[in-house]
Formats: sequence, C-alpha cells, structure tokens
Amino acid sequence: MPNITINGIDIDFEKGPSILQLATDHGIEIPHYCYHESLSVPANCRICLAEIWQPNPRNDNKLEYLGKLVPTCSTPAADGMVVSTNTPHAIANQKAVMELLLVNHPVDCPVCDQAGECHLQDYSYQYGRGQSRFQEDKNKQPKKDVGPNVLLYSDRCIMCTRCVRFTREVTGTAELMVEGRGSHNQIDVFPGMALDNELSANVIDLCPVGALLDKDFLFQQRVWFLKKTPSIDGITASGDNIYLEHNEGTIYRVKPRRNESINKWWITDEVRYGFKFIHSDHRLTMPVVAGEEPFLTEQAPTAWTIAVTETNRIASEAVAAGGRLAVMISPMITCEDAFLLAEWSRSVDPEVIFGIGPVPVDGESKTFPGGYTICNEKAPNARGVRRVLAATGCQVLESPEFLERVGTGVGCLLLTGNYPSDWVTDDLRAAIGSTPLILVDTLRNDLCEIASVVLPSVTWAEKSGTFENVGGRLQSFARAIKAIDFGKGEAQIACELIAARADRPSFSLTSEQVRERMAAVPGLECFADTELPTEGTVHVESDMQLVDL
Repeated sequence: MPNITINGIDIDFEKGPSILQLATDHGIEIPHYCYHESLSVPANCRICLAEIWQPNPRNDNKLEYLGKLVPTCSTPAADGMVVSTNTPHAIANQKAVMELLLVNHPVDCPVCDQAGECHLQDYSYQYGRGQSRFQEDKNKQPKKDVGPNVLLYSDRCIMCTRCVRFTREVTGTAELMVEGRGSHNQIDVFPGMALDNELSANVIDLCPVGALLDKDFLFQQRVWFLKKTPSIDGITASGDNIYLEHNEGTIYRVKPRRNESINKWWITDEVRYGFKFIHSDHRLTMPVVAGEEPFLTEQAPTAWTIAVTETNRIASEAVAAGGRLAVMISPMITCEDAFLLAEWSRSVDPEVIFGIGPVPVDGESKTFPGGYTICNEKAPNARGVRRVLAATGCQVLESPEFLERVGTGVGCLLLTGNYPSDWVTDDLRAAIGSTPLILVDTLRNDLCEIASVVLPSVTWAEKSGTFENVGGRLQSFARAIKAIDFGKGEAQIACELIAARADRPSFSLTSEQVRERMAAVPGLECFADTELPTEGTVHVESDMQLVDL
C-alpha cells in the first residue's frame, strides 16, 4: 500500500486523494480556505502550500525537493512523498497570505456573527502576524441583500469562491459570480437574479469567514453559548443528518451534519428554517379533559393523572360496549412512540383498527446536479410507522381508508398529530362526527374543541427515537432540548396509559430499552442495529474569559 509522510506522520493510503484530503482525514491540520471536499479545487487561496520531497525514479528513487511550494489541495498524494507545512519557507508563506487577506478586512470581529467559528480568526491567531504593517486606507465594500435568507458583507470576503462554485456545481442555478478585478473583486448576484434556490442557505455554512450570514440567525446568539446535538430531519422523509444548535432550551439554528450516503454536506432551506413551530405560541402545554376546569401550572401532575385515567376509561367503555378502538398513528412520530402506543391500544382492544396519519406530499422530488435530492414527502417516519404497525398483526389502513372506516362508526378514536402546521381536514372532521375523541398533539387546532381528552405531546427535538427515511434507512437520534412545559413524548404517554390500565406505578423507558423490546418482535429485528450518530451533544468551550455583570 502507498505511504506518505505529512508533517512527520506516516499515512498508508489508497491512490486517489489529494495531500490535503489525506491530512484532513487523519486529523493533521493544514490551513485552507478555498478547498472544500465536495467542490472543485481552484487552489486560489494559497495558504495550504507546502514543501514536498518525492522519490525520483531516474535517480534510484532518492528523495528530491520539488524546488517550490506546492498547493496540497490540488496535488495528488503519491507513494514515498514527504510533505511539510511547518518548514520556515511554508510558515513564511502562511504569514504572507494571512497578511494580504487582512489588508482590506475590517476589524469588526466583536460584532461579527461568525466570531467563534471563523477560520480567518483562527488562522490569524495560529499563522498570522501579531500586528498589521498596512497603514493605508482599506477598501470599503458594500453590504448586500443577495436573497431571502442570506446577507453578504462584501468587505469581509476573502474571495475563496466556495459560494460561487456551490451555485454552479451543486445546485446548478449559478446565481453568484465574481465581479471586478484585483483588490476590488466582489461576490455578487447576476442582475435580476436573487440567491433563492432550495439550498441557498448552504453558502452560509460554506463561507469560512463572516461574509455570508444567515438573516434568521443574525445577532441572535454567540456561537460559543450554543450546544450542538446531532439529530435527523424531522420535517421531511429525506432523513438528512443535522445538528440542532440550542441554548437554555431554545433552538437557534439548524445546520447540516455530513453523511455522504444521504445528504452529503447539505440540507434544504425548508429543513433549516422549519423548526420554528417547536417554539410556537400555539403549542399545547397542559392536558385538557372535557367538562373539567382548565388546569393550573401547579396542578400539572394531577392534570396528567386525570387525563390518563379518563383516556383509559373512555377507550375501555367503548370496547366493552361492543365498539372498536380506532387509533391513527402519525407519520411524524418515532418508531418507539408507535410501538408503545400500539402496545397500549392492543391491551384495550385486541382487534384495534390502526391507521397511518396523512402523509403530506408536495410536488415531485428534485435532484440537483451535485447529487442532493429534495424529498417531496413531508413526513419523516411514514415507513417506520408502517413497519411497526404491520408487526402487530392488526388491521392497518392508510389515511383515506382509515377515515372511511371511522366514518362507518367506531367506539372510540385516538388521533396523534405532531405535524408542524394545521393538518385537520374537512374529511377528518366529517369522519369523526360525534365519536369520542382522544387527541395527542403538539399544536392547537380545531379538534381541541371537540376532543374528550387532549394530551400535549412534544416534537422530535424534545425526545429521542428512530426514523425510517425514504430509502428505508433506520436512524436514531437523541433529545436536544427539554420538553416544553408539561408536554410528554408519545412513548411516555403510552407508558403512563399502560401503567394506569394495569393499576401499577408509572414507568419510563429509554429509546434503547424500547428498541430492545422491538427487536424481539418478529419483523422488527432490524431495530437491534439502528444507525446512531457517532457523537453526542457538543458543548463549545470559548477561549474568551466570561465575566458575570
């Protein structure tokens, strides 16, 4: 196997990658700006230059210096190479590049949103000079509104061209260009064309400095206060890997998490900004029982006890009277939620009628030139819910057939929602009629007025679980933030219903414990080995000393 030495570290490799890619994959830092693994390699920032010695087959394979600094981003790794980025010559180049990049750069780190995660800031400290020798006036560049989600601070731009290459190579929309010459170069949009494609905000993640900023996140939080929890797209069926970045129980932004086989480096703007309903003023926060006075905050434990007891009573009496229990499991909830709700439902009515909640579909799926596909199915777990319910052996109906069956008469109906927007249709209202209704949902809607019991549930960000994406891939994720007020996950609600029905103390199960139980059920053995994120919640430690005032 070929071998290369980078900064004194021997690396075995397979032919193909560049020197910089090999170094990055093995945790060896080589500074770079313009290079990004998913984009073409222009080699224009020049800070990754290194001294290279290579065997010369014409001279008994003796190591010979190439005679000049070479860009590691565009130079393929070769057997026997010796690469060094910490020689006096390479270090002098790094300092020169940093000095030139900072010539016209404004000194506005204290007010820049990128502070704390800025490569220019980090490399200036690691590879730059202690002070600037530039005494002349800096070039002033304008701030530009280039699209609905992105602001461009042109005077911070270092012309790495990542954003331009992204719009040409990944989205194929080519809204961005390089305009001007020399020190007056600017990134700009073509006249009459806004940066408004479905993946537009990914340029914010690509930008190594504070030039491209997110309008939605602007001046909201300092990044060193944020915690990053690896999660899965909870809005569409794509199964995109994401980070939920939050502080003190509030999610401030969603960013992509690299997964080459699913979403590569990208997420859609829909996924990036679709988390707002988690903190909606219309969230359900307290159980409601028809005929009872609204419960106060200090009555929350009692409210849940009454609501759980009433749910069991309504469902049991309906079945005892000869009616059927009908349960609609939403494609927005996790496989673990569906499994435990099904367990409770079957304990009430062994012949329970299961239905899959409505699966929203928006147009057609779309694949971009870079290979990323936008999924038109707007529910994260329809396949997982179908898989779990099919293993129960009970009747499972799709949404239209389920509503038709409910319309012919059932004894009791339990609905789960958890959709990010209003999902109640006229057909659903008509099918319910006067049937006793138990509603498990996150947002207030028309059904809250007619339900016998309303149980407040939580979003995917407030619980852990497993989703099955459009490709049939099972991916588990962890809870990012605490549940809102007195809401509970559907799995926990099911546990309390099961405990109350059996007249025993309430209990809780972790997602791992539920998956162990699921794996013992024929047809659900796959849950013994779901895909888990390799890292947990990341707490960013600031280098800055913080003082409470």
